[in-house]
Amino acid sequence: MNFQRQIAQTVAAAAVLVCAGAHAQNIAVVTHGQANDAFWSVVKNGVEAAAKDSGVKVTYRAPESFDMVAMSRLIDAAVNQKPDGLVVSLPDASALGAAIQRAVRAGIPVITINSGLESSKKLGAVLHVGQSEYDAGKSAGERLKAMGGKNGICVNQEVGNVSLDLRCKGFADGFGGKSKVVPTGNEPSEVRAKVKAALDSDTSVDTIMALGASTAGEPALAAAKDSGRLAKIHVATFDLSAGFLKAVAAKEAAFAIDQQQFLQGYLPVSFLALHAKFGLIPGGNVPSGPNLITADKASQVTELSAKGIR
Repeated sequence: MNFQRQIAQTVAAAAVLVCAGAHAQNIAVVTHGQANDAFWSVVKNGVEAAAKDSGVKVTYRAPESFDMVAMSRLIDAAVNQKPDGLVVSLPDASALGAAIQRAVRAGIPVITINSGLESSKKLGAVLHVGQSEYDAGKSAGERLKAMGGKNGICVNQEVGNVSLDLRCKGFADGFGGKSKVVPTGNEPSEVRAKVKAALDSDTSVDTIMALGASTAGEPALAAAKDSGRLAKIHVATFDLSAGFLKAVAAKEAAFAIDQQQFLQGYLPVSFLALHAKFGLIPGGNVPSGPNLITADKASQVTELSAKGIR
């Protein structure tokens, strides 16, 4: 009889643990990342690794293109599923703010990532994981100025993303010389053609600041080669790709700015899993970058970039 009672108690305890685990297994992630941007595949890799390590279920959603209306709808759809937490990038607070605030009012803890640092707290998010885009751009501009740059272009492959605007603004302020924004789409062939046209129209351009390694950095570097003036042009980019890092290691490119986007996927999922299980959450924002990757560091992270971690 005692043995049967012990079995019953064990089964009941297991049922409680299963129910508790099930309650903690639903975290939603919504980003603005486009399918052809390798940057966001690294974020997703971080999300999936955290889900596995934390033992939670995660749904990852993103619009097919940079579309704030579609993204807002994806956030609403995620909120309707009543997840234990929501991770969301915030490239346009005015367009996405209402959807995020609906999540907050529903009692869902929200962590913003990548973009939207300036608006995160105002919208009710518990914290932000990312970097100060303006400060990162300013640091890059200062470094390129120190390298002798006097006339630069900032290649914006995602027009309408407030974070990319801040990068260009920071670059211009830190660079101090002549600079202008070259707007493009995020197709590498378009970026290459528009950067080549900008270089051809002003042969005094000696600096290129790209805002995404695979979508803008690599094609901008190719455009500089097409112009025949690569040796006289400093090319730098935000974020990492194996191809651009190889160019940095070979000293064909100046540097890349690493914001460690794997952490932007991994940490929020881990934080929200801990919050759902134990009520734990960090007390402030987590700066994932910026880290400047120059020729002396590039070879160390190239392999990890190719594996989708850096």
